[in-house]
Amino acid sequence: MNPELYERYLAKKAKKLGISVEELKAQGAANQTGSQATKPEGCRADVWQFNDNNIEKTDLKPQSANSNTSIPSYLHTSNNALSPSVKDNRENKFALIGYPLGHSLSKVIHEAGFKSMGISAVYDILETPPETLVDRIKYLKNNGYKGFNVTIPLKLPVSLFVNDVDRYANLAGAINTVYINEDKTLVGYNTDVIGFKNAIPFDIDLSGKRVGILGTGGAAHAACVALSECGVNTLDFFTRSIPNSIELMNYVRRIFPSITFNVYQIENIRNLCEYDMLVNTTPIGMLGKSGDMTPVEEDALRTLKQGAIVYDVIYNPKKTVLIKLAEKLGYRTITGLDMLIHQAVSAQKIWLGGLPDFKDMKISALEAL
Repeated sequence: MNPELYERYLAKKAKKLGISVEELKAQGAANQTGSQATKPEGCRADVWQFNDNNIEKTDLKPQSANSNTSIPSYLHTSNNALSPSVKDNRENKFALIGYPLGHSLSKVIHEAGFKSMGISAVYDILETPPETLVDRIKYLKNNGYKGFNVTIPLKLPVSLFVNDVDRYANLAGAINTVYINEDKTLVGYNTDVIGFKNAIPFDIDLSGKRVGILGTGGAAHAACVALSECGVNTLDFFTRSIPNSIELMNYVRRIFPSITFNVYQIENIRNLCEYDMLVNTTPIGMLGKSGDMTPVEEDALRTLKQGAIVYDVIYNPKKTVLIKLAEKLGYRTITGLDMLIHQAVSAQKIWLGGLPDFKDMKISALEAL
């Protein structure tokens, strides 16, 4: 995890618990089985290793996946793609942790992926409120799980328990996939970045473009990293609290100096005429309490540039109110379903070394919606 973001989280967590940061770190260390992680066989090259005094990049050589597994043309390729060839004799047990999880399609998607590779595996849905995270990590480590996915609100807190992180997790400041080594040490990854970028069709060129991001949470961080790799010129965040976003602005401006960053009050959106893409990373529109809501009203949405793209990372419902409005106004749209499946493909590649069938996973997801 990026040390600045990690320390910021520790400070907030310690304040909430009424203890010092040093005491919190001691608690975290007590829950680890060792101070350094052992790389899973075939782990990606860009892994950041925690030491007691610093975080340093470790030169780990990636191994190629099974040569009989071909990458379909509809998948983007990237220098940051994960291509481990994991070889161990443990049972294929995986899980999703987060809270709440009643809307999740992860079990359906991952089971379809396992089946497409001819692999027998279990994928459990384990609701995990934040206050139970310590016990849940112990449970996963002590009950034979090879890995797990992480969703809201645990993508940052889980960083307390990992020994290594990959480059994307480090840049985004969030973890959504974890591999459990045979010695029970943990390696954290962020496949949301890959999922977000791979869901953008090949014919969309964002080089030099201006993009607006609604929200500043973990999904917004992943979108920011992905869009930086797409060559955008300007990224504007829209948030409910500008003061709470100052640290994020300082961080992204330092990490991505070639990109112009701005932050605005989300309630004040009136004119979007300068934007080539608008991305919703807030939960507004998700199935449930806010399912009939939109983060941007129709009058503001219609001010987008002609030919602009509206991207909503929400996948349930398949078409949010925002996406329906965008289609009504003639804009091109990207839904969160493809992002969800692409990140799941990358997660299975980390855990198992093979490449599941994207189309099979998407069909299963659509049938479940």
